[in-house]
Amino acid sequence: MSKKIAFIGAGSVVFTKTLMSDIMATPALAGSEFALMDPDTPKIGRMKKFAERMLKENNVPGTVTATLDRREAITDADFIVVIFQIGGFDAYAVDYEVPLKYGVDQCIGDSLGPGGLFRCLRVMPELIKVARDMEEVAKPGAVMLQYANPMAANCLALGKATGVPFVGLCHGVQTTLDLLAGYCGVPKEEITFTCGGINHMDWFLMLQHKGRDLYPHLREVFEKPEYYKNEKVRGEVFRHFGYFMTESTGHLSEYLPWFRKNAKALDLYCDEPSFGGESGAYYKYSKALAVKYAKHDPLEFEDPKIESRSVEYCSYIMEAVVTGTPFRFMGNVRNEGYITNLPDGCCVEVPTFADSCGFHPTRIGALPPQLAACCMSNVQEQILTAEAALTGDTEHVVHAAAMDPLAGAVLTLKEIRDMCSEMLEAQRRWLPQFEGKKIEPKPTISIPEDCQPVEVPLDPALAINKRFGDLLERKTDEE
Repeated sequence: MSKKIAFIGAGSVVFTKTLMSDIMATPALAGSEFALMDPDTPKIGRMKKFAERMLKENNVPGTVTATLDRREAITDADFIVVIFQIGGFDAYAVDYEVPLKYGVDQCIGDSLGPGGLFRCLRVMPELIKVARDMEEVAKPGAVMLQYANPMAANCLALGKATGVPFVGLCHGVQTTLDLLAGYCGVPKEEITFTCGGINHMDWFLMLQHKGRDLYPHLREVFEKPEYYKNEKVRGEVFRHFGYFMTESTGHLSEYLPWFRKNAKALDLYCDEPSFGGESGAYYKYSKALAVKYAKHDPLEFEDPKIESRSVEYCSYIMEAVVTGTPFRFMGNVRNEGYITNLPDGCCVEVPTFADSCGFHPTRIGALPPQLAACCMSNVQEQILTAEAALTGDTEHVVHAAAMDPLAGAVLTLKEIRDMCSEMLEAQRRWLPQFEGKKIEPKPTISIPEDCQPVEVPLDPALAINKRFGDLLERKTDEE
């Protein structure tokens, strides 16, 4: 059953090592070829040597190839794993630093907001190339396992631009389930749940332990300060909206307008360190890694020993496709009626089955209206982001940023336009679809003190406001 598994962006140390380890620990995938691709020669060379060491030291059959050529890696591949970002830390620094200068304070900035928007603009041209190569040279029936952020916008755009079989994968549900099991004091394996929503804003619609609803206990827990302190933003949304969400406080604080818009909100909800809401938490982490890895080979700190499979879905999906034994997971897919009160064609995260026939998303129906409303605030931005990424329309860049819940709560439209223009100019080398284009400024219109509004004739029958004003003025004169 050996398969060819292409890793596009294999210079990504953590994901590549974790996913390869999981695959090597899966007997059904023994003997597979790991086709590693990355445009960075030193990185791909180091990863190839480490992968070969993993195979040898764990006595796992298999082969490793490495190439700088994406098409070569994808040729005859059964699975294509996408784990790249474009521009590295240099581009990400712009994602964080420029919005902060304008007053948009991001904790992570990789999925929504100005940072997520520009990350999608950078990723999409390469993601489309991967899909085109799959259509032309991959093995018939090959599937893409898509890990690149921003997950929802990327998958939305990918679904519009290509028909290749793909699913977007994240570990937010798995890690949140660990958290909830601990809070409720029950084994994770004994919890039955159903989630539905969008990536990074998926909701536990049903949460049970042996038929017992866990929500009453969870609500009691989150009224206790020691629990609430762990997840202030997620806990606050849970208390007001009634359902627990699948992404951390640091992430969720960026996706809604109530938590990062001013100093008062930041001090109240985002005062915990790191991904508990700290300003620039991921930026600081990424910068520290960039400095560390500039001096040392990052694989020096990695252990090649394989002990057990991680919570990542990747190897389990491959196993299901190869063996035909179905595997249930939370997949990011194009909405084709799976969630009825979110737009068709957007990216939704729903229970999905994998087997030898491919991917089979399941229908959730309608989300509770308050949850759909929260999701829609993100979906609208994702739709505009995908349009900007695919068309190279600079105005849609501005539109997407303007509809962002955080940026929209902090900035004026002119400030948003100026911020996007500065980010575009700083990232041009990674944005080929915007070559020769710029975001046109909209200067502030100066209004002289003696300026009077233009008098426009109105149909008397429709001039309600004017009639009301006249009546009010007449009444005031009479008094």
